[in-house]
Amino acid sequence: MAVAMASSGSKFGLYSNLKTMEKQPSLRAAPFICSFGLDPVQLPCIIPRRSLSSSTSAFISKASPTPAVENGSSQETDAVPTPIVIIDQDSDPDATIVEITFGDRLGALLDTMNALKRLGLNVVKANVYLDSSGKHNKFAITQASTGRKVDEPELLEAIRLTIINNLLEFHPESSAQLAMGVAFGATPPSEQVDVDIATHVHVYDDSPEQSLLVVETADRPGLLVDLVKIITDINIAVKSGEFDTEGLLAKAKFHVSYKGKAIIKPLQQVLANSLRYFLRRPSTEEASF
Repeated sequence: MAVAMASSGSKFGLYSNLKTMEKQPSLRAAPFICSFGLDPVQLPCIIPRRSLSSSTSAFISKASPTPAVENGSSQETDAVPTPIVIIDQDSDPDATIVEITFGDRLGALLDTMNALKRLGLNVVKANVYLDSSGKHNKFAITQASTGRKVDEPELLEAIRLTIINNLLEFHPESSAQLAMGVAFGATPPSEQVDVDIATHVHVYDDSPEQSLLVVETADRPGLLVDLVKIITDINIAVKSGEFDTEGLLAKAKFHVSYKGKAIIKPLQQVLANSLRYFLRRPSTEEASF
């Protein structure tokens, strides 16, 4: 992950300008050919229904058209749980661990696993466990071409957006609980996240070889790739980490280093300030020019 995560920008072309997308007359998916270093795969382009403050969107693998309940598991209740999607690069040295929670509403997620396979991935292990927060579906994912865990930040973001898209497809009630619901969902979130208030960046000493970077901010498409780019642009290596989507927020934990060592205090401050500036800076609308 240290080498692959050091890539800058979205070299696989996952993102395009939302303004251009909104001008298209149809909301139906259009095929798009994209390669992730594997065999080229055909991904549908999901046309957003509303504009986001960010200027980027994503091409994500869309589920085949079916009723809004995946595997017949949805339950209509007054209280809609908070959707949680976790991408964990730390727990397993050989596979990327993905965990999905949406109260007790999720079924076996067979369509989600098929969508991940269309990204050139293998689901090598899956299990479910229950606790007080609901039912947790966990997958161990590897790249089909190599049998190894996913390293590229662009592909990790594609996995995240594919899962969220399937949540919106099969559980439209999740739209009001997800930041992606603004562009891709039936119902946008009723509350708006103040990015200045929601953004927190901290760097901690973890070991002589690495530091722990913790970031919390408002979620949006392409965020994982953008975070890695900002970090690597100041010559800091991302060794591994975890990226969580919890409703309207995104929470990231990255193990980072500088020249194989933990980051010294002055560079920690530079890193934190760079991320705060990038995450909090206002977007400029095209109409302002």
